Amino acid sequence: MSAQYYEGIGRRKEASARVRLFPGGTGRIIINDREGSEYISRQGDMEIIMQPLTVIGQDRNYDISVHVSGGGVSGQRDAIRLGIARALLKIDPELRATMRDHELLTRDARVKERKKPGLKRARKAPTYTKR
Repeated sequence: MSAQYYEGIGRRKEASARVRLFPGGTGRIIINDREGSEYISRQGDMEIIMQPLTVIGQDRNYDISVHVSGGGVSGQRDAIRLGIARALLKIDPELRATMRDHELLTRDARVKERKKPGLKRARKAPTYTKR
């Protein structure tokens, strides 16, 4: 991959992704030193990850290198998608309106709710027994 790149950080739930876009590439995706389709094996997840590039019509114009950690499969997938969208904005700030229309720049702030004392989980209470 070439030396010039644009970087974007994406987060979702407990996952954090550092994405680097290399202009003039062939559409190759490397996630944690593995091929993208090998690392993200669930059907349809690669299409979600590539959504920012698909929206602007440049699916194969960039090589993508990703370092992602924490969280699960869907959290990492959404973190990578946000990182790609933010990196594209550094390349061309004019894309902001298009990305906003497709809701690609909004960080999903929903995280797991903490466990409360006296409950089994965040909201599940122990079974009530009358006697």
